[in-house]
Amino acid sequence: MATAFSVLAAPVHSETGVVVISIESDGRVSEVSRRRLEGYLQAQGCRAQVRFNGDDPATALVFRSGVAASGAPVLVAVSRDGGLPVPAWITRRTAGVKAIGELLGRDLSTVAGGDPVGAELPLAALRQAGVVPETGQLYEAGDYSSALGLLLHNNTHASVSELGFVRPLLEKNDLVITWAGEPLTAAGWYRETGWTSDAGTCEQALSRWQRGDDRQAFAAFPEWVNGFAWPDSLNSEDSNQ
Repeated sequence: MATAFSVLAAPVHSETGVVVISIESDGRVSEVSRRRLEGYLQAQGCRAQVRFNGDDPATALVFRSGVAASGAPVLVAVSRDGGLPVPAWITRRTAGVKAIGELLGRDLSTVAGGDPVGAELPLAALRQAGVVPETGQLYEAGDYSSALGLLLHNNTHASVSELGFVRPLLEKNDLVITWAGEPLTAAGWYRETGWTSDAGTCEQALSRWQRGDDRQAFAAFPEWVNGFAWPDSLNSEDSNQ
């Protein structure tokens, strides 16, 4: 999967009418991802400069993972199911694990970084079930595919995942969902102090963009992120399933 090599461009000064977009990332993101995202946005009428982990007062939009302490995203990240992400623990069917409390003393794979779906929320669910893994029992993978790979190769007894991401992989790999949490806003695009009406065109373009359109560009985001949606479009119960 895809974590790319970092060949980040030198900082550039924004021009009039150019929208500065920042992506907060825990890992290294390739120059290819940046250029492909810029190319898509420009083709949609958004003149953008995309930066990673920048701190520029001209920034109009920033992508952040994590549950926001304050404020609300203008666009929320959605999973392959088209709704908010759902954290999950996945086990092999043959293991016969009926509940996450039975993972006590087992080796587990999580996803490194600040994405709460990949570690924080599943580990909190374990603690609520009375399971506190020791350091040597937790294996941090670079992405969701690698975490599942550890499970499939019998290196761990369970893996974290996101429900929409993992659902198509369950049957053919003889995997089962041992625990699933509640849908939540775990990542999204936020307006910053440099926002102007020009950034509205960029928001419209991002709302139409999906991982299948350009997987290389989407390597800049957590692996479960399949696209972005307006929060109002996710208000119905059906949207959150």
